[in-house]
Amino acid sequence: MLTLLVNVIGLLLIAAIVWWFWLGPRRHTAESVSGSEKLQILVRDGVYEPDRIRLPAGAAATLHFRREDASPCAEYVLFPDLEVSAQLAVNRDTAVHIPAAEPGEYPFTCQMQMYRGTLVVG
Repeated sequence: MLTLLVNVIGLLLIAAIVWWFWLGPRRHTAESVSGSEKLQILVRDGVYEPDRIRLPAGAAATLHFRREDASPCAEYVLFPDLEVSAQLAVNRDTAVHIPAAEPGEYPFTCQMQMYRGTLVVG
């Protein structure tokens, strides 16, 4: 009986983790930035804020990530389609240079893909 209870609790915890990181409600905020503006992305509580960023097509930009979460998962931000990655310092701004890109949507994540966002170029 105890084994069954432990298994049920384990399955409930797994379901809660899956819901929190992949299926749960997301705060889809969108921020636009031009080449002369500074946009700060907060890294905390399992999310990027904002998690949707708009950039003009054909122009390079610099995004400023401020990591407030000391967990190892939040240590890196990766833009795989743009071949950009950066190690984020805790409680400090880290500038991440984004090259000029074609119009489209480019996902960005932490190295474990638990933190997720989208860069919208257009």
